Amino acid sequence: MPDDLRVGLRRAKDHADRNFAEPLTLEDLAAVATISKYHFLRLFRVVYGRTPSAYLSQRRVERAQDLLRTTNLTVTEVCHAVGYSSLGSFSSGFTAITGETPSAFQARWARDGAPRIPGCYVFMWGLAERRSPGSDPNSAIEEKPGGAVHS
Repeated sequence: MPDDLRVGLRRAKDHADRNFAEPLTLEDLAAVATISKYHFLRLFRVVYGRTPSAYLSQRRVERAQDLLRTTNLTVTEVCHAVGYSSLGSFSSGFTAITGETPSAFQARWARDGAPRIPGCYVFMWGLAERRSPGSDPNSAIEEKPGGAVHS
């Protein structure tokens, strides 16, 4: 495989790793790799052993496991923080990958794990992102609506 294709695939995979909580499509990732979506799909599967969609789901579930294990966020909050818009899709995907429901996973770690980080700290320090539909992921969040910074 030519080096430029490998570089493009790696760039798209890195983009998926950084932006897993965003609604990424095959077209988005193929555009980052600068190849057609069908060629991208075929090459990604050959190089990484799974489809881009399966890779993205795995990445989201891994992040969800971290949040369920270490925070006091609800399963629904974790679902949205990792990029799912449907609790049902999140639960079925999580269960298919881990063999355990998100609620059971969280309960097991709540019982056996270390003390959990309060959700307010998680969102305040950007450990999970809460985005409203249509918001710009690169824009700063205002402290107070319409408020200006005073010194």
